[in-house]
Amino acid sequence: MDTSPAHRPAGDGPSTIVTGVDGSPTSLRAAAYAAGLARRQGARLVAVHVAHPPVTAHLAPLVEAELRGTLQEIAEEVRGEIQQGAGHVGMNIDFVAVDGDPYGQLVRVADELEADAIVVGASAHTGHRIVGSLAVRLVRAGRWPVTVVP
Repeated sequence: MDTSPAHRPAGDGPSTIVTGVDGSPTSLRAAAYAAGLARRQGARLVAVHVAHPPVTAHLAPLVEAELRGTLQEIAEEVRGEIQQGAGHVGMNIDFVAVDGDPYGQLVRVADELEADAIVVGASAHTGHRIVGSLAVRLVRAGRWPVTVVP
């Protein structure tokens, strides 16, 4: 684990925080909350954007190619918003863009970075009340403190 001054926490809280960002208002509020926490703790903040193409996208190769381009554009827009916000508060936020299942990718990145906490936005999807949201799945994993921002 990196204990250099740049990654050594100022307090007794988390030293590495992962936040999931998809560009939604709740995810951007979660990133802002995580940034405040990271700044106060002197912690590293990593914003993770997961592109999740529909399972059926591979059935139409032309549509899949266009969809991939759109997903990359969205990731770049989110990266820009995160970098702008980081510049506004004078801090560095690492940005990771990956493809796949949001839960699986957040878990993978958090494990690789030895994250101490995860911050995500509350889901606005009605179906998640039945199936379970990303936040609920992360909490049930019981591996990190999870903060859910409304």
